Amino acid sequence: MTTGGYSPAIWAGLVGTPLMIAAGQVLFKLTSGTTGEFGLKGLAALMLNPLLLAALAIYGAGTIVWIFVLKAVPLTIGYSFMALTFCFVPVLASVFLGEALTLRYALGAVLIVGGMFVING
Repeated sequence: MTTGGYSPAIWAGLVGTPLMIAAGQVLFKLTSGTTGEFGLKGLAALMLNPLLLAALAIYGAGTIVWIFVLKAVPLTIGYSFMALTFCFVPVLASVFLGEALTLRYALGAVLIVGGMFVING
């Protein structure tokens, strides 16, 4: 991929933001296992759930990092890196939730990364 002369901090943001989004998704999944009934009481408990608060904090931090990344990188280049979330989420789900990684997943991840090379090459 074309480096465009980006600093290591920008590269960290290009890869780190999708990783933070993926981590937030895993935390959302973990939060879903602790939710009660849909209603005022359940919503109030959900809003105080530490897993949800952590997920929102990670998403928020990722958004702030992303804004600084977009200051240095064209959106057409930067946004292609968001496709990495489709690679990171299954890996994190496997590690933290015990979900299976399959050959189909691996093939899909290779295609996604290959697409990034085509877009950014």
